Amino acid sequence: MLLLGPPLLLFALITWQVLADGPLVDLDERLSEDLIRPDGTSEVLADIGNVQVAVPVLAVALAVAGWHGLRRGRDRWWLPPLAGAVAMALVPVLVAPLKEWTGRPGTPAVPPAVGYYPSGHTATAVVAYGAATLLLLPLLRSPALRRGLVVLCGVLVLGASYGLVRRGYHWPLDVAASWCLGAALLIGLRLLVGRTGVRVPEDGTTSPPACR
Repeated sequence: MLLLGPPLLLFALITWQVLADGPLVDLDERLSEDLIRPDGTSEVLADIGNVQVAVPVLAVALAVAGWHGLRRGRDRWWLPPLAGAVAMALVPVLVAPLKEWTGRPGTPAVPPAVGYYPSGHTATAVVAYGAATLLLLPLLRSPALRRGLVVLCGVLVLGASYGLVRRGYHWPLDVAASWCLGAALLIGLRLLVGRTGVRVPEDGTTSPPACR
């Protein structure tokens, strides 16, 4: 549970700075001015965080993890996919009230409005691709495949984050805050998944839970 502390504390710090219009906000706005260059590539990258793109990827991972656990006859085989689905469902539950509470305006690249903090697209990408990775890792025997999956997850999340900032859809702090929020949800998911007893040994094999 101690792992939840750092991302939640950092999220609280960023939120405080946004609400108080602190020094981090000044730095954030200057950084945004340097990074914003709306173009087709940034638009495509930002779309990686769309619900229509990210959630189907997670849905496939949920189905695969559930089918694999059921086929192996594991106790509580349904817990990992259920926990992944709950983590994804918590994203709008948490993000929507925060957007309304903070009421942060958008960048000059978007129409005048408020409610841009934190970034819902970033949180969606972090939780959807991160949860899919956590659920699929124990099913992969090859260390190379596991590393490749982790790298792919990182590329997708960072690509979406960069696209959102580059296109001007979000300030950098909006994205950073969602990294923290998403990390907390993924840590909670990892703790729950660990209780199923599935382990990934260093030799790359997947071990079933011990018989009780």
